[in-house]
Amino acid sequence: QVQLVESGGGLVQAGGSLRLSCAASGSIFSINAMGWYRQAPGKQRELVAAIRSGGSTNYADSVKGRFTMSRDNAKNTVFLEMNSLKPEDTAVYYCNADLTHYSGGYYYTKYYWGQGTQVTVSS
Repeated sequence: QVQLVESGGGLVQAGGSLRLSCAASGSIFSINAMGWYRQAPGKQRELVAAIRSGGSTNYADSVKGRFTMSRDNAKNTVFLEMNSLKPEDTAVYYCNADLTHYSGGYYYTKYYWGQGTQVTVSS
């Protein structure tokens, strides 16, 4: 059983900063990639940032230069440092993980979602 536990959301004024964390726990053979998505009311869920097993990252154009994704491999944890926040960054932020498991002599991959954490940026 794998769990993704997010933390760090909250209310902040425009121009402020927040740091989100997502810790993966359970029987994990390897982490292929982890990402942060967000969903604002009435909008589709969108990718914000992702980090792959080799350490490469990619960001949505709307957050480039303001958000930074990093990880702590020893703790299976990723972070999203969000600076210069804007009201349009307001959304529920979800952690996503692409994990490989090993069981009964077989490897298999599976995707997981966290429960989401609210980020609200006031103007």
